[in-house]
Amino acid sequence: MLRHIDRRGFLASLPALAMAPRLAAQGAKPQIRTRGINHVKLIVADMKRSTDFYQGLFGAPVQARSSSEVALRIGSGPQHLALAADADANPAIESYCLGVENFNADQILKALAEHGVTRSDYRGARTVQVATRGDRTDIYLNDPDELIVQLQDVSYCGGSGRLGASCGAVEPSAKKGLIALRGYSHITVFSGDAARSNDFYKDLFGLGIRSYQGPTAPTLAVGPTVEFLMFTGGAAGRGASTGSGPAPAPRKASINHFCMSLESFNADAIIKTLESYGIRPRESQTGPVGPMRHYISMRMENRGGAKEGTPELYFTDPDGILVQLQDVKYCGGSGVLGDVCPSS
Repeated sequence: MLRHIDRRGFLASLPALAMAPRLAAQGAKPQIRTRGINHVKLIVADMKRSTDFYQGLFGAPVQARSSSEVALRIGSGPQHLALAADADANPAIESYCLGVENFNADQILKALAEHGVTRSDYRGARTVQVATRGDRTDIYLNDPDELIVQLQDVSYCGGSGRLGASCGAVEPSAKKGLIALRGYSHITVFSGDAARSNDFYKDLFGLGIRSYQGPTAPTLAVGPTVEFLMFTGGAAGRGASTGSGPAPAPRKASINHFCMSLESFNADAIIKTLESYGIRPRESQTGPVGPMRHYISMRMENRGGAKEGTPELYFTDPDGILVQLQDVKYCGGSGVLGDVCPSS
């Protein structure tokens, strides 16, 4: 039954009504606002060989250097590719970094704690490590798969200063480079549970959907342009027994590849350039891909691509690390350039 409220009762209720949105906001967990991919860090076997390889192919100058790392500028910066040599580790994509608006380490750590991420000196799922270098604070989040996501200010260039944004004079590449990069496009992660990862990143960073590469395969928008994160994999279909034998071992979670963008993407022309640089065609369409190889995968309509297929171009570096190249408009969607995505 509806109860009539007189004018005096209505006026008395106004303070409570005004407070309701505020209480709802107070009850919501804070989110960390990111503006895009800042850098990707590779562990390489030979620092000079990898530096020469990426500089010769892309003409990337050195925008920062330390005793253990080299930061190669991507596009106009501060985006960069970080290289670090480690004789005790296998070459791999160790981590990627998201640029945070108005970086404040204390606020970020508080937000992480409210999302169940605990500060620890040791790596583990849903933990965070903090390193101080002078007056600079570096934050390393370990996601539910224990994969490392570094968080820094959007101006971070791998340099000094409170935000790591002081990089001094850029060291030009000794070679002009064959392909001019514009920036990062996306990161693709093989997760132990893609649905879990999507929920974690959406809740923590407030990421929306950029596109779909299949009915249950969203890409998560990072920042206002076309950059995204893609999580694939999980228990479905991989850990279940078929009845004809034991279930296959789950694939270990990893950062599978990163993608960089360029103007006027033309797959055939890029392949010719890669081959002129000594990167040869992949020997087989299945199985492992060795170092210094290239191939194209056609993403069809069932995975959100164009009717005739969206060409996606990959190559491996001297360590066998997988890299993708796409057009600057690529958003993981349909169309020949993969640039047709739902409006956000």
